[in-house]
Amino acid sequence: MKIIKTYTDSLGEMIGLKPGDHLLKIDGKKVRDDIDYKFRITEENLTLEVQIDGENQIIEIEKEYDDDLGVEFEEFKIRMCANNCVFCFSAQNPNGMRKSLYFKDGDYRLSYLHGHYITLTNMGKNDLARVVEQRLSPLYISVHSTEPKLRKNLFLYGKDDHLLEKIKYLAENGIEMHTQIVLIPNENDGIHLNRTLDDLYQYYPQIKSVSIVPVGLTKHRENLMQINSVDKKYAENMMNLSQEFQQKYRTENHQPFLLFSDEWYILANKQFPKRYDFGDIDLVENGVGQVSKFIDRFEKEKSSLPKSFSKPTEFTIFTGTLVNDIFNKEVGEYLNSITNLTVNITPIINDFYGHSVTVTGLLTGQDIISQLENRRLGESVWSTYRILNDDGNKTLDNVTLENMSSQLGVPVNVCQDSILEIFERNIIG
Repeated sequence: MKIIKTYTDSLGEMIGLKPGDHLLKIDGKKVRDDIDYKFRITEENLTLEVQIDGENQIIEIEKEYDDDLGVEFEEFKIRMCANNCVFCFSAQNPNGMRKSLYFKDGDYRLSYLHGHYITLTNMGKNDLARVVEQRLSPLYISVHSTEPKLRKNLFLYGKDDHLLEKIKYLAENGIEMHTQIVLIPNENDGIHLNRTLDDLYQYYPQIKSVSIVPVGLTKHRENLMQINSVDKKYAENMMNLSQEFQQKYRTENHQPFLLFSDEWYILANKQFPKRYDFGDIDLVENGVGQVSKFIDRFEKEKSSLPKSFSKPTEFTIFTGTLVNDIFNKEVGEYLNSITNLTVNITPIINDFYGHSVTVTGLLTGQDIISQLENRRLGESVWSTYRILNDDGNKTLDNVTLENMSSQLGVPVNVCQDSILEIFERNIIG
């Protein structure tokens, strides 16, 4: 591992490590990334193999249990997914976007660190053994189907990846797993879905949850397999089956084993579960319980919101089309009942990816600008932070908040899914 920074008065500085040097092994075992390093550096007496100024050296050190070397390492190279899934979103991007949007992450380390969903197809025995040795738990696994033939058709992987054998090994060694199924009408539903759920349920409670998410399709699917999308009728049928599923796949502690993403409830016009129905399972980044969590938070925030403004105040909140009606009902009506406050709840249609893409997090700057310009916006514009990349500075089409603010003539801001934050930041008047 290449060192990029050594802190002053650190153990690393004392033994001569500096930027450009490498840490190779600890106690004879390779150090491949930060996880390896943090796992192996805890012992009090260690033998380090380092490369200083291009020369390998063996250094023995004695330290306190909690001490480390006081260095920073170059970021590890992310392992690419081994599949070409027929519904992979990265393959449904148009040409000309930034390179990172075409990269298919398949790295189990990011699954452990950040909750990214992986397929396990590129994990061999050594990877699985490492997960167990270092207790990289929980892992988040995209399953979609447990039938080898169907998996090959969906993943375009070309061979049986022995998924259930890997899951069995992880379960028997105490690794917690959260799984998901991207459901495609007439492909992995029906009897195939039943078999997948049965196969996964046998590993409960180590498999703690299964999330079912409707397939997302953009208009940019040139040369890709023709597959069907989920419509209102299909969602209604699935929600009718959900009670049967919940009865079949029971848990000991009354937490849900099987969860449906928010899109199912919206498309089927079904009432959302309450926040407490999810127990300690937090999968909002996968679109599961996101609306319930937001509504629960807003209900708690109401008592802290102002009851009136001394002068007329106006601002705009925009969302994707999926949640706009719910947002208007749950948030807009209340905010617009506050004296001297006008809040415009505005849906943005996704022209960039196609109208079938309805979530707020996949809106682009160009669609936001084109659909908000020439509108009455008030003093400012707000949306969720999910419209920006992980660094929080660009939309999917590389438009910044500053770009949008300049084009629209009012400040465009994002918040952490909190209405109270909008008021506390005091940008609205």
